[in-house]
Amino acid sequence: MSRKCELSGKGVQSGHRVSHSNIKTNHRFLPNLQTKRFWSPELKKFVTLKVAVSTIRTIDKVGLDAYAKRQGIKLK
Repeated sequence: MSRKCELSGKGVQSGHRVSHSNIKTNHRFLPNLQTKRFWSPELKKFVTLKVAVSTIRTIDKVGLDAYAKRQGIKLK
């Protein structure tokens, strides 16, 4: 199971945690992924997707089908 948003492609980033003494240790920044069911009016059924919360907020504003079309993704 990859840690990647199925619609936006947002994934894991790497960087450093920096302590007060400026010691840098490796750190992985994980996206806030949630498994969510969305209603698709075009397909007339629910679609379950693993998406980032920022993507969920955008889908709430513009709609699932419009967002998928904007990203060039075909829903099943």
